[in-house]
Amino acid sequence: MGAEKVDNPLLIVEKKATFTKALVKGPVYGEKTFTRKDGQWREWVPKRSKLCAAIRKGMRQFPFDNDSTVLYLGAASGTTVSHVSDLCPEGMIFAVEFSPDTGRQLMLLAKKRGNIAPIIADANQPITYAPRVWPAEILYQDVAQRNQVDILKRNAQMLLKQGGTAFLCCKARSIDVARNPADIFAQVRGELKGMFQILEELDLRPFTMDHRFYVMRKL
Repeated sequence: MGAEKVDNPLLIVEKKATFTKALVKGPVYGEKTFTRKDGQWREWVPKRSKLCAAIRKGMRQFPFDNDSTVLYLGAASGTTVSHVSDLCPEGMIFAVEFSPDTGRQLMLLAKKRGNIAPIIADANQPITYAPRVWPAEILYQDVAQRNQVDILKRNAQMLLKQGGTAFLCCKARSIDVARNPADIFAQVRGELKGMFQILEELDLRPFTMDHRFYVMRKL
């Protein structure tokens, strides 16, 4: 699938599996681990993480550095956030989750990982958490709502640095369950233009259905 194109010392991409070097020892969501001389590595499961699915599908852009600041929208219990934490050990991940129940698991994860700052808030209202968030080099949007593009744009306008990278996990059925997904994705591309340069657009099948993964640069 072209997954081997991503080059990062904290990431291993093999033909059938992907791993991140564990910032904190032990699994987070029941994933497999292995240990070698340079430390413990955690399997990154593409069916549990759309970012990993994008890597498996050949994503070339990979802006995650040792000290990156990331704004993550739709953090849920922290499955993907934990791997981003591994990839940015000296950075900071501001993880926004709306549900207090799910957010409790995210907070437990953050207690073990000093580079995760959990925020229980509505991603539709970035003004409510903007004072607590550093300007980000990376914005990751995985809130599957009808206005998911608008959520991305609001947060990017306020909190993503000029030239920063934005990721959008676009779920067609969350926008309109009755329309052809291809038509929805064409509409999304049009809505993204102006604020972003689209660098990559990836179909995430077979890992998840009716999703497109957009990689963009803020203009």
